[in-house]
This record gives sequence, C-alpha cells and structure tokens, in this order.
Amino acid sequence: MNIQEIRFNRNDRPDFVRILRKRVNDYFVENNISRHANWKMILKTVLLVSALLVPYILILTNAFSSPWIVFLLWIAIAVATAGIGFSVMHDANHGAYSSIPWVNKIVGKVMTFVGGSEINWKIQHNVLHHSFTNVDGMDEDIDAGILLRFSPNQEKLWFHRFQHIYAWVLYSMMTWMWITTKDFKQVLRYFRNGLLSQEGLTLGTALTRVIISKIIYYTYLLVIPMILSNQPWWLTLIFFGIMHLALGLITAVVFQLAHVIPDTNFPQPDAEGNLENSWAIHQLLTTANFAPKNKVISWFVGGLNYQIEHHLFPNICHIHYSKIAKIVENTAKEYGLPYVSYPSFRSALKVHAKMLWMLGTQPQLQY
Repeated sequence: MNIQEIRFNRNDRPDFVRILRKRVNDYFVENNISRHANWKMILKTVLLVSALLVPYILILTNAFSSPWIVFLLWIAIAVATAGIGFSVMHDANHGAYSSIPWVNKIVGKVMTFVGGSEINWKIQHNVLHHSFTNVDGMDEDIDAGILLRFSPNQEKLWFHRFQHIYAWVLYSMMTWMWITTKDFKQVLRYFRNGLLSQEGLTLGTALTRVIISKIIYYTYLLVIPMILSNQPWWLTLIFFGIMHLALGLITAVVFQLAHVIPDTNFPQPDAEGNLENSWAIHQLLTTANFAPKNKVISWFVGGLNYQIEHHLFPNICHIHYSKIAKIVENTAKEYGLPYVSYPSFRSALKVHAKMLWMLGTQPQLQY
C-alpha cells in the first residue's frame, strides 16, 4: 500500500481542527505577531551556530594541545550540532523559520553541516512521518529494520526481549547511518515509490545533491581537522567517531520520546486504506509532549518537547509553541480528545524504556 491509497476520516469531528486553527490564528492576530521567527529565534540561531564554530575553530587553530581538551571540544560540536538540527534546520525545512521561501531554503541547507540530506529529510520527516505518524509501513521513524520493534504491528522476534537494553547503543549509531548509507538507500527507495518525482526531482539530481552534501560534510568536519589539528590523524578520526555516537544518542532519544511510549497509539489502515480518525485527531492519538515547563530543554530541543503543537502546526516556528500549547490542550479537552504530556524529560525517558520492554516481551498490545 502506498501513501496515495491511505485516507484519513474527514467525518471524524471536523469541527475540532477548524476551531483549533481559528483559535491559534486568532492568537497571532490579536497579539500582532508573526507565526515565523522573531528576534529571539534569530539570536538563538546565532548562538547555536557560534557554539559549533567556536570549538571547530579552536580545533583547527590548535588552541589546545591536550587531547582531553580537544576531545571535549568534539563533544561540544556534537551538542551544538544537535541543537542546530532540532531548532534551525528543523524549522527551516518545515517552512516555519521565515515567511520568505528562499530564506527557508537557504537556512535549511544547514542540514548538510549536520550530516544529512535535506531532500531525504523533507520526504521522511515532513511527508511520511508528519502525515502517517506511527503507521507501520509508512512512518519510517518507527522503522528500524529487524533489530528494534517500535510498533505492536511489527513482528516480534526472540531478541527483542533485550531491546530495552541494547536500543541505546543502536540509537548512538543513528547519525552514523545518516552520514554513510542511509541517504543513498533512501534516495533509491524514494525514486522507486515515486516520492522523488512528487518533489519534482529526478534520481540523478537527487543523487548528485546527496553526493555533494557528503563531500562537503566529510571535508569540513573530518578531512580539514585531520590535516590542520595538532592531534594525530587517527585520534581525530576517533574523536569524530565518538562525536557522532553522542550526537546520534541525543538526536534519537529526543525524537523517540514523543511517539514510542505506552500512551500513544499505533493505528493501521483497513484493507481499503482507510484510517479511523481525521488527520488532526490522529496526531493527538500518536504524539506526546514532555518537560513543557523546562525552559532549558525547550530551548535546546527546538520546541520538540511540544511535539503535539509541532505536529498540528509544523509551519509555525517553535519559538511560539509554549504560547499556543494551552490553546491546543484546552481545545482537545473540549472535544474529549487526549493531550498526553509528561512533566519531565526523565519521566518521558522512563516510559519510553518501559515501552521498549513491552514491545520486546508482549506480542500484542491493546490500543
């Protein structure tokens, strides 16, 4: 079944999304503010990019000779890269950073310096994940091959009983997959299923852009440091590898906390491709927030802890999520719909680990 064959139920409480959108739109009109980036978001962009450039320049200029300090600089690059990916790249590739399309396009190119391809990101994340959240076979965010079982609709294998232990190691490999094989496999897969053509891209164009992005990435973050750093080339290679392990773990955990948890659903279409709920209600049933009152986490993860608001309004800059969250929550409650929110990062992490265990030990989970 392909994405063109899947249909949401438009008769499922249609007033909900209409009223919700009106209330959110009224918030911006009444307060005379833009739905896009404000000065705080621009300042945040400058700070995050600087947080990446400063340790990078210190490594290239050999400001420190101690391998341990240089190692910490590489870890700082990992943290800054994650922050840029969560906030700057994410908003731009959703068209939420600016009201000017070419600005979003240029800012979205920062994905190259994170290690991935904005072509694949837009298809995997914007088209598949945001449209068919937690739908097995459509949402690639819950498809980790046979090694991890992220949905009760996936086959349970004997070794999944240990996935709550080994998943964290695999999470750390996530961006390693980005910078090596994943983008190439995705381009070929998206070409075969027609998703590239929907984006107005040929296979040759997409592959060329992916190859160029990889050359740029490896040149700036690996080759140049290996040449200019006073550290042995092999130690730089090790630091680069550990940096990606840290980056992968940070990135994977943040994204998984919002969807692979016991309080979210994993709907499947019927034989005709029909899903039970409307698109907006589907998002509420498959998504959760975490640590909404933690300003540090909210700032670092680009509002992805307000995942419900992000899924319902992906074209709104995340800088506004905390303000519209109460509107979304109250409207959901009016219509008797769930609004799942965990009070802290720790509580969300705990239930995600529990979900990994449940999926690894229980063949059928009831939703």
